Amino acid sequence: MSRRLRPFRILLPLAGALLLTGIAPARALVPYVYIPQAPAMQAAGLEIAQMAARLLRMGQASDAARLAELTVQLLPNDPRGWVLLAEAQLRSNAMDKAALALEKAKRLDPGNPGIWFAEGSLALRNGKPDQALGLLRRGIELDGRNAGAYFDLGNANLLLGRPDAALSAFATAVSLRADFWEAINNQGLVLYETGRSTEAIQHWRRVLKLQPDVAETNLALAAVLFQGSAQDQQEALRLAEKALAADPNYVLESFQKEQLWGPKLRASTTRLLAQPPLKAAVERANANAGSSDGDEP
Repeated sequence: MSRRLRPFRILLPLAGALLLTGIAPARALVPYVYIPQAPAMQAAGLEIAQMAARLLRMGQASDAARLAELTVQLLPNDPRGWVLLAEAQLRSNAMDKAALALEKAKRLDPGNPGIWFAEGSLALRNGKPDQALGLLRRGIELDGRNAGAYFDLGNANLLLGRPDAALSAFATAVSLRADFWEAINNQGLVLYETGRSTEAIQHWRRVLKLQPDVAETNLALAAVLFQGSAQDQQEALRLAEKALAADPNYVLESFQKEQLWGPKLRASTTRLLAQPPLKAAVERANANAGSSDGDEP
């Protein structure tokens, strides 16, 4: 056991000796602590929030969440920081933390549409599409120009078996943001399940012009093209290999289902992946499935 120093027994005789000799003790150094004023804290908080938002747009959700936590520490009464934190936590799959951040934001600003949108996304992630519909519609009443909200609305309708409503929501999302490839991709999913294969192909080709390396779209397009001509089948095999190399998770039917693929597309994909030329690619994908996060929905 280490021995404790007894400071008073050491310091008091030393102080007495200094007084007796007439030597004045040295002044103690008092550390200076800078306490920022409110405007400086607000400026710092907003700057950090902007950095967090940039990271979120780049897909670095975990880093964005850490910065957003600093934002709400500096600006605890600004609902925008809490909404940003909730969004970053949602994308990091920290659902419980996101719910707490949204609850705080809603107390501060119940009329903020971003809060309703984020709550709708959270309900969707938690497998509650009915609840998501109500939350998203309430947010859209407050802000009808949010493309992401319409995308989530489309996904909720898709989960509830409402293809026409899903298509309408996805179309609105694309009208608000022309390069919203996720919404265009999901239009293709609905179109294929409802027997409109040619239109689905058109939508997926449009996606690949915007984002050539999206695994989901490459494989979905390949599954449909494989039902066509010999030339289409050769393209399908090439696209399938590319897709499985980019994200091996798509070899799993369970993962396809999580990405809202319908039974027709999953069955077409199963037939495609059973082809002998894809045997090596499929084996590699099965070996690596689960090690990739896949495309963000």
